[in-house]
Amino acid sequence: MASKREDILDAIKTALAGTTGVSTRIFRSRTIPLAQRSQLPALIIEWSSDNPEQNTALPTLDWSLSVSVTVLSSGDVPDEQADDTIISMHSKIMADLTLGGEAIDIQPSTVSFEAIDGDSPIGVTTCEYIVLYRTEVGDLTQ
Repeated sequence: MASKREDILDAIKTALAGTTGVSTRIFRSRTIPLAQRSQLPALIIEWSSDNPEQNTALPTLDWSLSVSVTVLSSGDVPDEQADDTIISMHSKIMADLTLGGEAIDIQPSTVSFEAIDGDSPIGVTTCEYIVLYRTEVGDLTQ
Protein backbone atom coordinates (compact mmCIF):
# COMPACT_ATOMS: atom_id res chain seq x y z
CA MET A 1 0.00 0.00 0.00
CA ALA A 2 1.34 3.42 -0.94
CA SER A 3 1.58 6.44 1.33
CA LYS A 4 -0.95 9.22 0.90
CA ARG A 5 1.90 11.36 -0.52
CA GLU A 6 2.47 8.83 -3.32
CA ASP A 7 -1.28 8.64 -3.96
CA ILE A 8 -1.33 12.44 -4.32
CA LEU A 9 1.61 12.44 -6.73
CA ASP A 10 -0.07 9.71 -8.80
CA ALA A 11 -3.31 11.74 -8.82
CA ILE A 12 -1.42 14.79 -10.09
CA LYS A 13 0.14 12.74 -12.88
CA THR A 14 -3.30 11.40 -13.83
CA ALA A 15 -4.81 14.90 -13.75
CA LEU A 16 -2.10 16.16 -16.13
CA ALA A 17 -3.01 13.68 -18.88
CA GLY A 18 -3.86 15.62 -22.02
CA THR A 19 -1.80 18.69 -21.08
CA THR A 20 -1.23 20.80 -24.18
CA GLY A 21 1.83 19.76 -26.17
CA VAL A 22 3.21 16.99 -23.95
CA SER A 23 1.39 13.88 -25.24
CA THR A 24 2.51 11.08 -22.88
CA ARG A 25 5.72 12.84 -21.79
CA ILE A 26 4.68 13.21 -18.14
CA PHE A 27 7.25 11.76 -15.76
CA ARG A 28 7.68 11.18 -12.04
CA SER A 29 11.21 12.01 -10.85
CA ARG A 30 12.80 11.56 -14.28
CA THR A 31 16.24 9.97 -13.91
CA ILE A 32 17.17 9.42 -17.57
CA PRO A 33 17.84 12.55 -19.62
CA LEU A 34 15.56 13.39 -22.50
CA ALA A 35 17.76 12.63 -25.49
CA GLN A 36 16.22 14.77 -28.23
CA ARG A 37 14.52 18.13 -28.59
CA SER A 38 11.61 16.24 -30.20
CA GLN A 39 10.87 14.84 -26.72
CA LEU A 40 9.96 18.35 -25.55
CA PRO A 41 7.85 19.80 -24.13
CA ALA A 42 7.71 17.39 -21.22
CA LEU A 43 6.53 17.51 -17.61
CA ILE A 44 8.38 16.22 -14.55
CA ILE A 45 6.53 15.86 -11.24
CA GLU A 46 8.59 15.85 -8.03
CA TRP A 47 8.12 16.65 -4.38
CA SER A 48 10.65 18.58 -2.31
CA SER A 49 9.25 18.63 1.24
CA ASP A 50 6.36 17.25 3.26
CA ASN A 51 5.80 18.93 6.63
CA PRO A 52 3.38 17.66 9.29
CA GLU A 53 1.55 19.53 12.04
CA GLN A 54 -0.70 18.15 14.72
CA ASN A 55 -3.35 20.87 14.92
CA THR A 56 -6.01 19.14 17.01
CA ALA A 57 -6.32 16.66 19.84
CA LEU A 58 -7.54 14.15 17.24
CA PRO A 59 -5.01 11.49 16.20
CA THR A 60 -4.39 13.17 12.84
CA LEU A 61 -1.56 15.03 11.13
CA ASP A 62 -2.09 17.91 8.72
CA TRP A 63 0.57 17.87 6.00
CA SER A 64 1.90 20.54 3.62
CA LEU A 65 3.41 18.81 0.60
CA SER A 66 5.55 20.94 -1.75
CA VAL A 67 5.18 19.61 -5.28
CA SER A 68 6.91 20.96 -8.37
CA VAL A 69 5.84 20.40 -11.93
CA THR A 70 8.72 21.25 -14.24
CA VAL A 71 8.00 22.10 -17.86
CA LEU A 72 10.94 21.43 -20.16
CA SER A 73 10.70 23.29 -23.46
CA SER A 74 12.92 24.20 -26.38
CA GLY A 75 12.98 26.88 -29.04
CA ASP A 76 14.41 30.31 -29.70
CA VAL A 77 12.37 31.70 -26.80
CA PRO A 78 11.79 28.64 -24.61
CA ASP A 79 9.71 30.37 -21.93
CA GLU A 80 7.35 31.58 -24.64
CA GLN A 81 7.25 28.06 -26.11
CA ALA A 82 6.23 26.70 -22.70
CA ASP A 83 3.41 29.16 -22.09
CA ASP A 84 0.52 27.15 -23.57
CA THR A 85 1.74 24.02 -21.75
CA ILE A 86 1.95 25.92 -18.44
CA ILE A 87 -1.56 27.36 -18.87
CA SER A 88 -2.98 23.91 -19.60
CA MET A 89 -1.02 22.22 -16.78
CA HIS A 90 -2.12 24.80 -14.21
CA SER A 91 -5.80 24.58 -15.13
CA LYS A 92 -5.70 20.77 -14.96
CA ILE A 93 -4.10 20.79 -11.48
CA MET A 94 -6.50 23.42 -10.16
CA ALA A 95 -9.63 21.80 -11.68
CA ASP A 96 -10.08 19.49 -8.66
CA LEU A 97 -8.52 20.96 -5.53
CA THR A 98 -9.01 17.66 -3.67
CA LEU A 99 -7.37 15.48 -6.35
CA GLY A 100 -10.24 13.04 -6.24
CA GLY A 101 -10.49 13.17 -2.44
CA GLU A 102 -6.77 12.65 -1.71
CA ALA A 103 -6.12 16.27 -0.65
CA ILE A 104 -7.78 19.01 1.36
CA ASP A 105 -6.59 21.84 -0.89
CA ILE A 106 -4.00 22.84 -3.51
CA GLN A 107 -2.35 26.26 -3.41
CA PRO A 108 -0.13 27.66 -6.18
CA SER A 109 3.26 28.76 -4.89
CA THR A 110 6.25 30.04 -6.86
CA VAL A 111 7.12 29.81 -10.54
CA SER A 112 10.75 30.03 -11.65
CA PHE A 113 12.52 29.90 -15.00
CA GLU A 114 16.00 28.90 -16.07
CA ALA A 115 17.36 28.99 -19.61
CA ILE A 116 20.03 26.53 -20.69
CA ASP A 117 22.02 27.82 -23.65
CA GLY A 118 22.84 25.62 -26.60
CA ASP A 119 22.23 25.25 -30.32
CA SER A 120 18.54 25.28 -29.43
CA PRO A 121 17.98 26.74 -25.96
CA ILE A 122 16.09 24.68 -23.40
CA GLY A 123 13.79 26.30 -20.88
CA VAL A 124 13.16 24.85 -17.44
CA THR A 125 10.03 26.38 -15.92
CA THR A 126 9.26 25.08 -12.43
CA CYS A 127 5.76 25.61 -11.06
CA GLU A 128 5.42 24.84 -7.38
CA TYR A 129 2.24 23.94 -5.53
CA ILE A 130 1.46 23.29 -1.86
CA VAL A 131 -0.87 20.33 -1.39
CA LEU A 132 -2.59 20.16 1.98
CA TYR A 133 -3.72 16.73 3.17
CA ARG A 134 -4.38 14.76 6.34
CA THR A 135 -3.31 11.35 7.65
CA GLU A 136 -3.73 9.43 10.84
CA VAL A 137 -0.87 9.90 13.32
CA GLY A 138 0.23 6.28 13.15
CA ASP A 139 -0.63 5.45 9.52
CA LEU A 140 0.67 7.41 6.52
CA THR A 141 -1.61 5.48 4.18
CA GLN A 142 -4.85 6.72 5.84
